[in-house]
Amino acid sequence: MSSLSAASVETPAVTDGTEEKKPLKPCCACPETKRVRDACIIEKGEENCRDLIEAHKDCMRSLGFKV
Repeated sequence: MSSLSAASVETPAVTDGTEEKKPLKPCCACPETKRVRDACIIEKGEENCRDLIEAHKDCMRSLGFKV
């Protein structure tokens, strides 16, 4: 019976590993900088949030996105 238990435990691990290899979408990247940037733009306007916009762009570039 222990071999059956081991087999059933190993199967989900393989599935989870496959799911983690999906490419990151731009909408899901850098949620911390995105949230702060968006809040600033709504409250103060884009022209007053240049530093937060650039911080978000830097984060996106660090993850391999071409911004």
